[in-house]
Amino acid sequence: MSDLAVRELHKLRELAAANALFEEIWGSAPGASPMGTEQMRALSHAGNYVAGAFADGRLVGASVAFFAAPVGQALHSHVTGALPGHAAGPALKWHQRAWALSRGLSTITWTFDPLVRRNAHFNLAKLGARPVEYLTGFYGSLDDAINGGDDTDRALVAWDLSHPAEAPSAPPPVRVPADAVTALSVRDGLPVLGTVDSPTLLVDVPPDIEALRRSDPGAAKAWRLALRQVLGGLLAEGARVTGFHNRTSYVVTRRPAQPKPM
Repeated sequence: MSDLAVRELHKLRELAAANALFEEIWGSAPGASPMGTEQMRALSHAGNYVAGAFADGRLVGASVAFFAAPVGQALHSHVTGALPGHAAGPALKWHQRAWALSRGLSTITWTFDPLVRRNAHFNLAKLGARPVEYLTGFYGSLDDAINGGDDTDRALVAWDLSHPAEAPSAPPPVRVPADAVTALSVRDGLPVLGTVDSPTLLVDVPPDIEALRRSDPGAAKAWRLALRQVLGGLLAEGARVTGFHNRTSYVVTRRPAQPKPM
């Protein structure tokens, strides 16, 4: 693997290169990347986070984040993209973490598509971030190579920067009790609803939703609606996602039922 260096981007030519990289990763038309050169220029100049990862001098990843509420405590990471084969994604997140800590921040938030297994595993199992809200159709319709015109439901995650003190260090595996029940499972590529009548639930996601969008849009749509119903419904009820198990399933803990007043 080549040597990797991560640093902030300020020069216009570097920001233009980051814009081109985003267009390549997202398969966007020219001028339609998730974060354009002008926006990155403004954010960088105003003191927000715009950084790139370089392998042997070549830009292979970039990330953009801005200060968020609560003021003085949080950073919102809007977009991070990286080419495969360089471990640039993890390097950017740990660089972003150090950047935020040096400015006295305690939390980084971002959104991701909760149907994408590898992102769920990275965000929850590798970094220790936790979903705090399910956002339905958050970005409207995006017809790029990644989203494929699917509804843009997103999970908003929060990364508590208070631990671990040293990076990178993956959190311990999530504990799944023996009485956990599967609330959503995969059968022949399709979602199958189970029961939610248990303190701990497993919510499966398909092996490769991006490939499924191309090969079977109907099945991909069924997964979107099923996950919205199950995971979105549980989060709306106050349940907590405690981890991502075995690279396949969200582990969700429900609040104990409150006794009814006599």
